[in-house]
Amino acid sequence: MDKNKQGIESLQAGKYEDAIKFFSEAIEENPKDPVAYINFGNVLTAVGENDRAINFYQKAIELDEKASAAYYCLGNLYFNLNQFSEAAGQFEKAIKYGLQTNDVYYMLGMCFINLENVRLAIPYLQRSVELNEDDVEARFQYGLALAKCEIYDEATKQFEKVVASDPNHADAYYNLGVAYLGIYDKPNQALDYFTKALEIQPDHMLAGYGLKMIEKMKDPH
Repeated sequence: MDKNKQGIESLQAGKYEDAIKFFSEAIEENPKDPVAYINFGNVLTAVGENDRAINFYQKAIELDEKASAAYYCLGNLYFNLNQFSEAAGQFEKAIKYGLQTNDVYYMLGMCFINLENVRLAIPYLQRSVELNEDDVEARFQYGLALAKCEIYDEATKQFEKVVASDPNHADAYYNLGVAYLGIYDKPNQALDYFTKALEIQPDHMLAGYGLKMIEKMKDPH
């Protein structure tokens, strides 16, 4: 069996020492293959040895500057360290060199969300949803980004699709409530959405606040 494959199976099973052994052997057998360095980096990332992991990813890129998986893994590592500018740069390179998954577009979009550049996040989150229409979290984040940029009709559409796919998504119901209360001036529908959010998550403070606002509107005394 291929050493990289054995290493990946060990990594997925949480057997990190075995994974390191297999990936080390893969590197010894073929020191010019970037894949083994990427895999080794993934083990190091899994056990929190981030600096060493970065070295292995960079070695993979030295061997093949178009190794999109290495850029993607580096991007994830920087993202988890809250280094969002560095992460965005790596995800952009992964896309440039051919990685076209919904994950890479989602992660790039979330970098810009965290960098408070929501408008720039929108096309990447949109692309993520186009590549995998079943990714509920990507669709929800896309809806949130649209709402923050006051593109309310499209945001509402996305939240409606989220609750159609995941009827227990309390935050999507809450955001629908906000839209129907504040944008469309339909407090009865907003009431239904806030109530639904609270049924799913009784401690949803914002939905509770939305409910109280509607009650005050109906009975101002």
